[in-house]
Amino acid sequence: MGRFSKILGAESPNYVRDKQGHDGAETVADGPESLIESVKDTPALAKKDRRKNEAFSSPEDRAQALESQIYLHGKLLDEIDLSTLEGLSESEMRRHVSVVIRDLIAKENRTLNRDQFNELVSGIINEMVGLGPLEVLLQDDSVSDILINTHKQVYVERGGELELSNVYFASEEHLMRIINRIVATVGRRVDESQPLADARLLDGSRVNVAIPPLAVDGPLVSIRKFSKKPFTLDKLVEFDAVPDGVAQFLAAACRARVTILISGGTGSGKTTLLNALSQSISHKERLITIEDAAELQLQQPHVARMETRPPNIEGKGEIRQRELVKNALRMRPDRVVLGEVRGEEAFDMLQAMNTGHEGSMATLHANTPRDAITRLEQMVAMGDMKITPEAVAGQIASAIGIIVQAQRLSDGQRKITSVAEITGMEGAVIQMQELFNYTRTGTGPENEVIGEFRATGIRPKCLHEITTRNIPIPEGIFEPKVLPIGRIYEETIAERIGHDE
Repeated sequence: MGRFSKILGAESPNYVRDKQGHDGAETVADGPESLIESVKDTPALAKKDRRKNEAFSSPEDRAQALESQIYLHGKLLDEIDLSTLEGLSESEMRRHVSVVIRDLIAKENRTLNRDQFNELVSGIINEMVGLGPLEVLLQDDSVSDILINTHKQVYVERGGELELSNVYFASEEHLMRIINRIVATVGRRVDESQPLADARLLDGSRVNVAIPPLAVDGPLVSIRKFSKKPFTLDKLVEFDAVPDGVAQFLAAACRARVTILISGGTGSGKTTLLNALSQSISHKERLITIEDAAELQLQQPHVARMETRPPNIEGKGEIRQRELVKNALRMRPDRVVLGEVRGEEAFDMLQAMNTGHEGSMATLHANTPRDAITRLEQMVAMGDMKITPEAVAGQIASAIGIIVQAQRLSDGQRKITSVAEITGMEGAVIQMQELFNYTRTGTGPENEVIGEFRATGIRPKCLHEITTRNIPIPEGIFEPKVLPIGRIYEETIAERIGHDE
C-alpha cells in the first residue's frame, strides 16, 4: 500500500475507516466538506488541557503523526504549485492544503478522524511556511523559553519553571532544516565552519544556535520569547518585580537624562526592564540601538536600529559592536542604547556617555552593581587601550549615574534587587551608594521566596537633576523603611512623571 499506509497503520486505534463516498473515495465521518470547514474554524486548545486534548495523545501516535507530516510535506511539493499559495490568507491556505491532503489520504486507502486530520493539516502548514513543531510553542503565551536539546528533547519554561514538552523533531536533519530557516531570515548562516549563531524571529524573540561539532549530541537551540505587547513599568509593578515608588523614581531619572546601566544574570529580565524604561524617554529624542541580534522593543517613534554582522564564509566582512558605536556617534543620536555590553565596545560606550549623550542606557551580565563596575573595567582592558586603570575608573564614574540590578530568584520570580548610584571617585576607587534593595526574609510553604523592598535612607545626587526639570517623584520615597508592593496610585507612571518636554 505504500509508505504512507504503513505510517498510518491499519490496526492503530486512533485511525478510523468510514464508509465509501459516492465517488468511491474514503471520506471522514462528517463528509469532506464539513471536515474542511472544521479545519478552518478549529478553536485554539485550552492551555490547561493541552496534552489531554491532543488528537495524537500517545508518544507512538505522535511519532507516527510527525513522520506523516514530513512525508506529506514532501508529497505536497510535488502536488502543489507553491506560487499559487503566495498572497493567500491562512484560512484560504488551509482550505487549499486540506483538499490536497484529503486526496492523498484517499489514494492510500486510509482516513483520519476529524481532530487528527485538523492537527495533521496544521502540522503540514507549519512545515511549509512556519517553524514546524515549534509553532505550537511559539503561539503559547504561557511559554517564555524554548530549549531544544537535540531533536529528541524540547524543554519549555512556564512560570519560571522548566518542564519537558511533548514536542520533538523527526530527525536531526528535520531540526537542521528548521534552524537554517530561522537563521536565513536575518542573513546569518550556521554550518560546520561556523557552528554558532545568534538570530531572531520575526516577533523579536532571541535565538541562539549551536550545532556539531561543538554540540556533541546534536543541534542545541535556545529561544527566548518576547511578549507581543512590551512590558511597561506599570506591569512590572503589578508583578511585584519593583515597588511603585522605585519604578517612578527610575522613570523620572530616565526622563531627566541620567545614564542608567542595567545589570543582571541570564534570564533576569534586563532587556525587559530596558524596554520598559524607554517609555519614559521623550518622543522628541532620537534613539540609536546597537545589538548583536536586534531584540529591543523601544516604545518610541524615532528609533534607528543597528545590529552586528558576523564574518562571511571567507572569514571577512565582520562588523562588531565597537564599529557600530563609533558610527552611531555620526548619526546625530540624542541617546545611544546598547542591547548588551560584552567586549571592548565598553570604552566607546563610555566615551559616548561622556560627550553629550547623557541618558544613554545599556545592559551587561553581572551579579551585583559593584561587579558591574569591575566587569566594565575588564572589558575596557580587553580593547588594549593605552589608558591607565585610574583613568578608566574616572571615565566610568563620570559616565554612569545609576546601576539597576535585576535578578531571577530561585523560585523563578524576577525582581529588581538593588538600585545604586555612582557618586564619584575617592582616590582610585569608584564610590557608590545604594538607594533601594530587596532582601530575602524567608521561604513560603511552596518554596517561594519571601522578601521585602527597602529604602536605605540615602538621597541620590541625581535628585537635583530630576527636581530642576519639574519631574515629580513620590514624597518620602527615600526615607528608610519597607516599601509597599503593588500599585498604590491610580495614575500610570507615565502620567505621573509628565509629558514630553
